[in-house]
Amino acid sequence: MNPSAQPQTWSQRFETALHPAIAQFNASISFDIELIEYDITGSQAHAKMLAHTNIISSEEGEALVSGLEQIRQDYRKGLFKPGIDAEDVHFAVEHRLTELIGDTGKKLHTARSRNDQVGTDTRLYLRDQINQIRSQLRAFQTVLLTLAEQHVETLIPGYTHLQRAQPLSLAHHLLAYVEMTQRDWERLGDVYRRVDISPLGSGALAGTTFPIDRHYAADLLGFSQVYANSLDGVSDRDFAIEFVAAASLILVHLSRLSEEVILWASEEFRFVTLKDSCATGSSIMPQKKNPDVPELVRGKAGRVFGHLQALLVLMKGLPLAYNKDLQEDKEALFDSVKTVRACLEAMTILMQEGLEFRTDRLNQAVTEDFSNATDVADYLAAKGVPFREAYNMVGKVVKTSLVSGKLLKDLTLEEWQAIHPAFEPDIYEAIAPRQVVAARNSYGGTGFAQVQQALSAAKERLSQVN
Repeated sequence: MNPSAQPQTWSQRFETALHPAIAQFNASISFDIELIEYDITGSQAHAKMLAHTNIISSEEGEALVSGLEQIRQDYRKGLFKPGIDAEDVHFAVEHRLTELIGDTGKKLHTARSRNDQVGTDTRLYLRDQINQIRSQLRAFQTVLLTLAEQHVETLIPGYTHLQRAQPLSLAHHLLAYVEMTQRDWERLGDVYRRVDISPLGSGALAGTTFPIDRHYAADLLGFSQVYANSLDGVSDRDFAIEFVAAASLILVHLSRLSEEVILWASEEFRFVTLKDSCATGSSIMPQKKNPDVPELVRGKAGRVFGHLQALLVLMKGLPLAYNKDLQEDKEALFDSVKTVRACLEAMTILMQEGLEFRTDRLNQAVTEDFSNATDVADYLAAKGVPFREAYNMVGKVVKTSLVSGKLLKDLTLEEWQAIHPAFEPDIYEAIAPRQVVAARNSYGGTGFAQVQQALSAAKERLSQVN
């Protein structure tokens, strides 16, 4: 069909039809069809409000609501497929409604503009998506928590600057990501509160002359508030920017874990084995098993960051109130939602069933370095040696040990006592990896007792609903 063949709602103001290429350029139906059921829900509430305030009759209100519901069911069955001639989802629904119920369908847009309509639809969509993403975050946290419970006493090298630092409980390492995603979950709850404000009834920019009841319509749609300023109501996209910022942080956290899994799966680390269900092979090297899932998550983070930048640039120069530029918020928002949801699903599967920690290799790794050097300094400090003096002394020991090819555990008691007479036979227990971890029992530390408390606290948080 010629894109300009279907008369537009505003066409009587113009002498000629819209150029077909411009109609194509102007249309948003290809992507805002995502909003169709939210548009129907919002329109049903608007129709009920019009009848409630006697702007239309109760019979007309019922006809509008039932006609809209038929469109919903037809869409679900694949019987309603609006094309480019519809321009956008809002016009498509209204045009179809008029076909179904006659001229009464033309009353649906009374006391409403597409400006407040699209704002309402977008907020209904995003409220729903936030709830689903928060549920996905809970599922991801649950998987991490289950893994952590299995590995409280599994040790893993801890790193700073990607250099061996101090040994950790593997559970402590995994729980760090539970904490990160807890902030993500809470942050989305904060964003939800600013999404949960109804712009419906703001009109094009200045409200309406009709005696509408905005709070009644907002209540029908489950909004907790209404916009207090009609200009702000139709032009605000802060909520979308906030959401994409929150989504970006989720991807930051998933990407950091992805990077670690990629390293852990390498031959150089060998901390995890990737299972066949979550890895791919090489087209030329038959020995390869590639970590495609974490690599893709790491890569997809960038596209969400790009959407955040795009939305900020989109909004920074817009005068009040609505501008056509705001049509560009949809694709960025929709793709951010789809990307973060897909990455959460993939990473949940990966961590739940796509990899296995090599505990033998991990236990070996914490015995083959100098990550217990701080504990030697702490040992001397506990015996009255000033820490900085002890630190410098141990640094010299590490340097000479590297030259001689020894680890600290390989030094004889005589060698220890030659360094400082405070050393006693218990030095060997103090620098054993398991004791090094267990001793770090300060609040929030990697000590096994602290990790058990952290597990309990995490379980309690995961039971929270809001």
